[in-house]
Amino acid sequence: MWQIIFYTVLLVGIAILLLGIRVFFVKGGKFPNSHVEGNKALKDKGICCAARQDNLARNKQFKF
Repeated sequence: MWQIIFYTVLLVGIAILLLGIRVFFVKGGKFPNSHVEGNKALKDKGICCAARQDNLARNKQFKF
């Protein structure tokens, strides 16, 4: 029983370490921006976040 818990914690720890290499070991490292508006190709096509498009549509519809 304890072996399974130990190996599980070890595996999760290794996974976190490998996923965070850039953040932990590179000076000024940060996680990449995976948001729709952070993507230059989508921005060039005029595509933005669905929530932002909804807000823009509401503001145009209900201007007083």
